[in-house]
Amino acid sequence: MTFSLIARCPDSGFFGIAAATAVPAVGKLLTHAEGGVGAVATQAKLNPYLGIDGIRLLQYGRSAAEVRDILASGDPRAEHRQFAVLDRQGRTATWTGDDCIPWAGSIEGTNFSAQGNRLTGRDVLEEVVLCYRESEGKPLDERLMEALEAGDSVGGDRMGERSATIYIVGREEYPLWDIRVDAHPDPFTELRRLHDIFQRQLIPEIRGMPTRANPAGEPAEGDA
Repeated sequence: MTFSLIARCPDSGFFGIAAATAVPAVGKLLTHAEGGVGAVATQAKLNPYLGIDGIRLLQYGRSAAEVRDILASGDPRAEHRQFAVLDRQGRTATWTGDDCIPWAGSIEGTNFSAQGNRLTGRDVLEEVVLCYRESEGKPLDERLMEALEAGDSVGGDRMGERSATIYIVGREEYPLWDIRVDAHPDPFTELRRLHDIFQRQLIPEIRGMPTRANPAGEPAEGDA
């Protein structure tokens, strides 16, 4: 009961996931990503271990397609699952079980994949992909958010959306962006409001936090 977009920025190498759904906690359970490794979005009859195990397989250097096949073959209820995998080379692979609520499917491309179930139609994902492609050159966070809004504008989840999330990992083990809206009557407006707050108040702080290369965490001149 969700539509989502996973993406890799070819310039920065950052991985991001955006999703919206009618149920709460989409940001906590659907999004799995690790800097320099890849991303997994797990939805429909959600199994969080598809994301957890998928990231582990990507760490071992498995391709997106290999990860998809391993995860699907090892899940006894795979026909009820939907998930998408994006590896460090920008390759994507998706799974949509036969028992996912229609409309259900995906659209894959280099460095991105859009997927959804219980949608008003394929046009939701087509609009998500079109918006994402046309926003090339913008920051990844903005591209993901605009793509979500575009999917909602043509119908989105047939039951309406109540939750939304933006999750982005950079080069560190902690996320750069982690915005979650739960059980809200207008999750996209709230997501936009929180994004603007994060942009002004939190992102400069995160950019100055300790890194593996610089444990002191002192930002370079002009970094904020």
